[in-house]
Formats: sequence, C-alpha cells, structure tokens
Amino acid sequence: MRGEDPARAARRLARTKASEVHARRPGSLVLAADTVVAVGDRILGKPKSPAEAEEMLALLSGRSHRVITGVCLLGPDRDETFHVSTEVVFRALSAEEIRAYVASGEPMDKAGAYAIQGGAAGFVREIHGSYTNVVGLPLAECIERLRAPRSRG
Repeated sequence: MRGEDPARAARRLARTKASEVHARRPGSLVLAADTVVAVGDRILGKPKSPAEAEEMLALLSGRSHRVITGVCLLGPDRDETFHVSTEVVFRALSAEEIRAYVASGEPMDKAGAYAIQGGAAGFVREIHGSYTNVVGLPLAECIERLRAPRSRG
C-alpha cells in the first residue's frame, strides 16, 4: 500500500475482500468495502500500536484529510468496483485529548485511528461529502449502484 494511490488502494482492498467471499459463495451477490484515510498521498491504515494511533491523530489535528472507501459488487451478473471520497477537517487537538482518546481503545481498529460515529465526533470541524462513507460504507452510493442496471467491468 505504501506509495499506492489511496483511491486505487481502497478499490483493490475491497475487490480482494469481495473475491475471497465470492469464491466461497459463487452464486451470491457480494458487497465488500474497505476504507482508508489519506493525508495527501500518504495512507493511514489501522494503527499497530497506541503510539502510532497518537501519531496519526496528531497528523490529522487541525487539518483536512480524505476518507476513501472502495466498494466492490461482485456476483453472477455484476462485477463493479468504485470508490467514494469525503473530505474531513479536524479542529486542533491537544496532546491530552489525543492521549485520552487513544486510551479508550476505540482508535485501534479504525483507519486513520478514529471513528467519526464514536468518541472522535467532536474532533470534526467540517465534512464535505458522504457522512456514511466516513463511517465505512457509503450507503446512498451503494443503493444507487445496486438499483442501477447490472453492469460488467
């Protein structure tokens, strides 16, 4: 993932998940998603340690970043991969706020070390785009794609 375009990485990860499930259930329609957080071209995945979570949150503090979710729809008559990107702006965070949030454990399994629907909701100053995308599944876009005529490719 290092050096990979964030949108391409999100689509690739979603497609990998969908392919693994579809191989076990070939007649099913599979919807899989994967979300990455990007500051410029730098991808922030899930932190591997509390220290890494603190570093990520410090990097996001007081600045804009993108949350990109790749989605793959894979089934007998459908093979489609797309992504949705949302801009999120954090307010400036104190080191104490960051430490307290990391100590809660919530950031440890989240891309970019935060959950907008959880304790990090108060970190967000602005959001431009899909809120559900930041949560991890762009619902409106998924519904639109599922209702659209079936496509291949």
